[in-house]
Amino acid sequence: MRTGPELVRASSPYARENAAQSWRLLATTTLVYATFVAIAAAAPVWPLRLVGSVLAGLTIVRLFIFFHDYAHGAILQSRAGKLVMPFVGYWTLSAPSVWRQTHDYHHKNTAKIVGAAIGSYPIVTVDMWRLMTPAQRRDYRMVRHPLNMMFGYVTVFILGMCGSAFLRDPKQHWHGMLSLVIHFGIMGLVGWRFGWDVAAFAVLLPQFITSGVGSYLFYAQHNFPSMQLRGRRDWEYSFAALHSSSMFDMPPLMHWFTGNIGYHHVHHLNHRIPFYRLPEAMAELPELQDPGRTSWRPSDVMACLRLKVWDPAKGRMVSFEEADGARLHTEELLSAK
Repeated sequence: MRTGPELVRASSPYARENAAQSWRLLATTTLVYATFVAIAAAAPVWPLRLVGSVLAGLTIVRLFIFFHDYAHGAILQSRAGKLVMPFVGYWTLSAPSVWRQTHDYHHKNTAKIVGAAIGSYPIVTVDMWRLMTPAQRRDYRMVRHPLNMMFGYVTVFILGMCGSAFLRDPKQHWHGMLSLVIHFGIMGLVGWRFGWDVAAFAVLLPQFITSGVGSYLFYAQHNFPSMQLRGRRDWEYSFAALHSSSMFDMPPLMHWFTGNIGYHHVHHLNHRIPFYRLPEAMAELPELQDPGRTSWRPSDVMACLRLKVWDPAKGRMVSFEEADGARLHTEELLSAK
């Protein structure tokens, strides 16, 4: 079984874009999105408008994947692509400068015990948890809390991806403010021209759904029961891809809506593979066929959400209760000495 650079090289044939296919898929996705937005805006009864909002929100996740792959250099690198795709980033509250900086770092540091937090959710070890102040523990709990993911529209994207980055470095991350101006400008224009109910169903709710789904996917892709972490000295790129990035099992329709991002271990092995070729790469490379898995099943979601702290002694993520127990046990051993 190949590992390291040899395995990355084996994945290279799949890292080739079919430009016509990329544009065709973008056009059909945009058409589907526009159809669902029209239903959300103009359907005669509110339950149907709600369905349109939910489906529009899920389709935005797929639109985001086009921007995600574009930012990786995997697709749409033509002059036309460079004109169109940044707007997709702005519309999905993924400010291009912020996304590129944090996401590139994330790919280079996934699965490192220290350094994996940028572009993802922070992870501390049991010993680090033991030494944290009450305020630090509170902040850590809040970031990894399910409500932070549910309300990711505000917490992860508006405040995190756009607002805080702009305030931290306005010169470098003016994209964050531009993204907010475009997003709320269009929402305000729709509300003023067509009514605030239309703005709510056609713009606000779909973005809320997109952000919640995206925030949880960010989490579950690297916080699943069998995931592994390593220290910087022992870290290796292909190990991080195959053992710290999940295969998110979904029905085919959900794989469509999420742009195959569920094949996350394949993506982390070679981020130049276009999203529509990830299943092909997994099917044809034996080394990619036994990943750690999770799914949308409630039991799997709860199993992922219970994972809070890395325990090096057990070689797995544990709950806060287990981390506190390990802390107390350590203190008992120290006091006995």
